[in-house]
Amino acid sequence: MNINKLLDMQAALDEHIQAKHDLGAENLVERKILALLVELGELANETRCFKFWSLKGPAGKETILAEYVDGIHFILSLGIEIGFVPEIPAALKKHGNDLTAQFIAIYGYIGEFRTKLDEPSFQKVFTEYLYLGEMLGFSAADVEQAYVSKNEVNYERQKQGY
Repeated sequence: MNINKLLDMQAALDEHIQAKHDLGAENLVERKILALLVELGELANETRCFKFWSLKGPAGKETILAEYVDGIHFILSLGIEIGFVPEIPAALKKHGNDLTAQFIAIYGYIGEFRTKLDEPSFQKVFTEYLYLGEMLGFSAADVEQAYVSKNEVNYERQKQGY
């Protein structure tokens, strides 16, 4: 995954949105954190990993991937807003395959990041989110391609007054 390419794309999208919505230099960290939490919930909902009461299976891989990259958009946007550049770890530490536990852990890491607003907690959110993507079966190439596609959709939505 070419993180610099994605950061450049995200910065351009953020600038477009801020200009279009006359946000100027408004600090959007809190709103972006909430947006990330909401997107994480939407992703969990599509995986259905916590829905022990239901026999219905998860959404298709494309749907789950689209929801996953929504989270990537907000993580990158938060990094840009605060001035942190996420690093892709050489190898992700595998510490289980329980999706429910991973979602809950990421919620906790986002909360910690919100409290500290420091680079190590930001990197932890990014790393654990990448690990979630790996748990979901996504390659770095899958994520990059889906991010590029969703970025185009986000521009179209802005043009249409989304």
